[in-house]
Amino acid sequence: MSLPIAFWDSSALIPLCVEQKQTEGSAALFAIHGIAVWWSTPVEIISGLTRLMRMGEIGPDELLAGNRLAETIASTWVQIQPSARIAAAACSLLEVHPLSAVEALRLAAAVEWCEGPPLATYS
Repeated sequence: MSLPIAFWDSSALIPLCVEQKQTEGSAALFAIHGIAVWWSTPVEIISGLTRLMRMGEIGPDELLAGNRLAETIASTWVQIQPSARIAAAACSLLEVHPLSAVEALRLAAAVEWCEGPPLATYS
């Protein structure tokens, strides 16, 4: 039995990789949902993990272990690739909502996942 897939943000994935306040909640979601992400999520996870190390919240060993866990998790997720359709949707979102470009692209990818073509087209 496969899990239903939900669109995940890196802020929910990083706590799966290193211990944080949100780890328990993210682990509970991970137990019941598969993962769909936008194409930039791997970069966002590394950015978040290295930021945690620079802030002294994790050490080098935890960074290395977190990176390994992120790679393991990434091997299971569905990754929405960039497209002209997503870029156009992001531009439309920017005209209506006070978002950054990254937020608009992430949201457009999530909308594409939720309302777009069947899963098979995202492989």
